[in-house]
Amino acid sequence: MRQITLLLLLALTGFLQAAAPKPVVARLDVEGIIHPITAEYIQQGLREAAARKVDAVLIRMATPGGLDTAMREIIQAILASPSPVIVWVGPGGSRAASAGFLILLSADVAAMAPGTNTGAAHPVLITGGQMDEVMKKKVENDAAAYLRSIAAQRGRNPELAEKGVLESRSFSEREALKEHLIDVIAASPEELLQKLDGRPVRRFQGDTVTLHLAGATIEPVEPSARQRFLSRIVEPNIALVLLALGALGLYVEFTHPGLIAPGVAGAILLIMGMFAFSLLPINWTGALLIVCAFIFFVLEAKFISHGVLTAGGIVSLVLGSLILVNSPVPEMRVNLLTALSVAIPFGLITVFLLRLAIQSQRAKVVTGAAGLLDEIGTAQSDLAPEGQVFVQGEIWKAVSATPVLRGGHVKVRAVEGLKLRVEPVEYKP
Repeated sequence: MRQITLLLLLALTGFLQAAAPKPVVARLDVEGIIHPITAEYIQQGLREAAARKVDAVLIRMATPGGLDTAMREIIQAILASPSPVIVWVGPGGSRAASAGFLILLSADVAAMAPGTNTGAAHPVLITGGQMDEVMKKKVENDAAAYLRSIAAQRGRNPELAEKGVLESRSFSEREALKEHLIDVIAASPEELLQKLDGRPVRRFQGDTVTLHLAGATIEPVEPSARQRFLSRIVEPNIALVLLALGALGLYVEFTHPGLIAPGVAGAILLIMGMFAFSLLPINWTGALLIVCAFIFFVLEAKFISHGVLTAGGIVSLVLGSLILVNSPVPEMRVNLLTALSVAIPFGLITVFLLRLAIQSQRAKVVTGAAGLLDEIGTAQSDLAPEGQVFVQGEIWKAVSATPVLRGGHVKVRAVEGLKLRVEPVEYKP
C-alpha cells in the first residue's frame, strides 16, 4: 500500500511539474555603438517585457561604447524595470567598453562570456566639440560619481568601477569576477540561466527576489523595421555617403532642371544624412572644412587653377570627414577609406558638372529670335534701306542703315518683331 501511495505521489509530482508553465526570459540584442535608437529599442523592449510579466530580461551586449545621453536613458530604463534585468557580454570575443561598462554594472545581474572584456569608460557627449581641461574633469567626475552610486547600490566594487572611468581601466571577464564587478561567467545564454537558477538577487529598490530560470524559454525581442533602418544610417560612414549622394542629387537637379528624380532622391538622402549626423557628436571644424570643400569645387569650375582648387577641395573634404564626428570611439568616426571613396569621386563629378553648367550658360543661343543675332545672311534684293534677306534658310524683311546691293552679305544686329536690322559685312565662306 505504501509503495502504491509513493508511486502515486511521484506521478502526481511529475504531472504537476510537467503542467507548470516554463519561465520566460525576454532577450534583447545590442550590437555596435550606443546611440538614441539603441536607447529607444531597449526602452521599448523593457516595456513589452513588463507588459508580458516575464520572469527576467536578458540583454546580450557587444559594444565599443557610445553616447552619454543614450547610455543614461538605457540605465534609467533598466533600474525602473519590474522584471530583473540580466546583462551578458557575449559571445566570446565581444566587449562592453565605455558606455557598455556602465550599462553592464547597472544590471541586476552582470555576466560575461569567456574571452570578453569591459571597462575604458570615458564619457562621450552628444554635443561634440572640444572640452578644456576643467570641463573634461567635470564630465569625468560626474560619470565616475554616477557609476560609483550605481555600483554601490548593486553591491559591486565602486572603487574599481570608478577607475574604469578616471583611468580607463579595462578588465577581462575573470578579473571582473574576481574584483566583484560582475556576478557570473557563462559561455551561452542557456548556461547563464542555468547558473542563475535559485539565485537571490537584490533589486535596485532594495527588495530581494529569487530567480527561477532553469529550462526557461528565451523569447527574442526584435527591433522594429524603423529602428533597424535608423540604426544603420546612424553609422558615421553610411551617414557620410548619404550626405554626399544627397548633395550630388540636388546639384544635378539644379544644373539640369526638369529631371526631377535626382532632386527628389537627393533631398531624401540629404535629409536622412543630416538626421543621422544630428544624433552624433559633431566637430564643427570638420563641418567647416566640408563647406570649404564645396566652395573650392565651385571656384574650380569658374577659374582656371590647373586642378589646384579641386585638389584642395578633395583634401578639405577628406580631412573634414575624418574629424567630423568627435568621438574617442573608433567605430563612431568616419574611417579613411570611406572618406577617400566619397571625396575623390564627389569632387571630380561636381567639378565636371559645374563646368558643363557654366559652359552651357556662356554658349551662344541658337534658337528663337536670339539665335539670329550675329548670323550672316544674303541680300535677296537691294536694301535702300529696306528689302529682303536670306538668313538661316528663311527669307526675312530687313532694314539697313547702309545701302546693300542684291547678293551682298549682311550680319544681323537686332530682331524687331518680324523685321531684321542688318549691316553690310565682308564674308568669305
